[in-house]
Amino acid sequence: MMNLSDKEFARIAARVLDRIPDEIMQQVSNVAITVEDRPWPELLEDMGLPEDEPLLGLYTGTSLPDRSITWPSVYPDTIILFKEPLLEMCSDVTELEEEIEITIVHEIAHYFGIGEERLVELGYG
Repeated sequence: MMNLSDKEFARIAARVLDRIPDEIMQQVSNVAITVEDRPWPELLEDMGLPEDEPLLGLYTGTSLPDRSITWPSVYPDTIILFKEPLLEMCSDVTELEEEIEITIVHEIAHYFGIGEERLVELGYG
């Protein structure tokens, strides 16, 4: 497993965000990106995943197609990156950057309302 400080991990994630095309990021509004060490057991249970499932990221919020014009947006939607599973599956920084990029794009796709089946078809599943 790679060993990075929270600060270094955040720097890498910020570099990756800068690589995501502006055409995509200009359409993403009021979405916070945070980092947690790993998914909590209740989350995995609620998602129907086993505790050893390597969940790398999660989008929480209401996807754009499910919103209405009067939808109250009190809190930002959130993309959570799970640091430890990402570090466990990567052997170097280059691989970590690639995996973070795939994870962020995957979660942004959920923000746009793209489901798991379509993401698998596109190679992001």
